[in-house]
Amino acid sequence: MTSAIRHVTIDCADAHALGTFWSKVLDLPVHEDDKPGDDEALIEGAGLLFVTVPDAKTVKNRVHLDLQPQDRTRDEEVERLLGLGATLVADRRNPDGTGWAVLADPEGNEFCVERGAGERAG
Repeated sequence: MTSAIRHVTIDCADAHALGTFWSKVLDLPVHEDDKPGDDEALIEGAGLLFVTVPDAKTVKNRVHLDLQPQDRTRDEEVERLLGLGATLVADRRNPDGTGWAVLADPEGNEFCVERGAGERAG
């Protein structure tokens, strides 16, 4: 017998608000049963489950998401995500086009944006 990862669960202060942010990032819907004020919000297509907890985030994430844009460049995606409410934590982009950007979602959870699929293919 084996196990499968069903969800990656992210603790947060407001499950629906953070789930909605990530829904826009990934262009995937929050589950139709999840409403504002609920303790959980699921983005089923990504396997991300947001759960409201009373504890505030206090340290750097031990696990984080790495995003790879599929239809735009890394830099275009960084700008789009900043417009959605992300913040730039560390800019690890190099002059030769390699590297990545470390961003944080509205609750401070870090994630990285790598070069886009087209940038890697070229």
